[in-house]
Amino acid sequence: MTTIITVDGPSGAGKGTISRKLAEETGFSLLDSGALYRVTALAALKQGVDIQDESAVVTIALNLPVVFETTIEDTKVVLADEDVSREIRTEKAGMNASIVAAFPGVRSALLQRQRAFAQEPGLVADGRDMGTVVFPQAQLKIFLTASPEERAKRRYLQLEQAGQNADMQSLIEEIRARDERDSSRATAPLTPADDAILVDSTALSIGEVNQRVFSLMKDRGLLP
Repeated sequence: MTTIITVDGPSGAGKGTISRKLAEETGFSLLDSGALYRVTALAALKQGVDIQDESAVVTIALNLPVVFETTIEDTKVVLADEDVSREIRTEKAGMNASIVAAFPGVRSALLQRQRAFAQEPGLVADGRDMGTVVFPQAQLKIFLTASPEERAKRRYLQLEQAGQNADMQSLIEEIRARDERDSSRATAPLTPADDAILVDSTALSIGEVNQRVFSLMKDRGLLP
């Protein structure tokens, strides 16, 4: 059975950084499931489709012409031959992804595409329902979280480094609104799997979180 490590949690908790580091150090494949929803929303907008129109967005999700080119440094996301890697990482793209991700039809359309990432020697899957819906058989499930204030602070620094203006209070409010939408949706709400291990990264460095997860992998005999 392919070794699968799931890293679920809210936006800004550090899932992407931790998942990439785990994949890099183990040689496992990496699934950034959030990118699929971001690309779906972006594809809808590029085609002039209202992202509140579930039926239309489902059609786009079923025929999504996206390719992920993963390297040690980064993941290049190509939509219909266009590199949209930076475009899908904006705050607006994240909010739009949260909207389309609430549609059961969209989640169903993207389910098999996500499961196809599970290949030898293993997979690190980053998302919000990786351990509950997509890979319930995963051998290790991490639910990574942090306070809204800390997550807003991290995002503020990211935007500042990218030369973009941001308002801390607005970021906190947006994060709380997204948490509420993600955790209250009817299909695949953001919630820890029953057998997930909760890791609060509010006061932890990336290195400390990584060390904690590697220790859990070692204890379960999951290191390659």
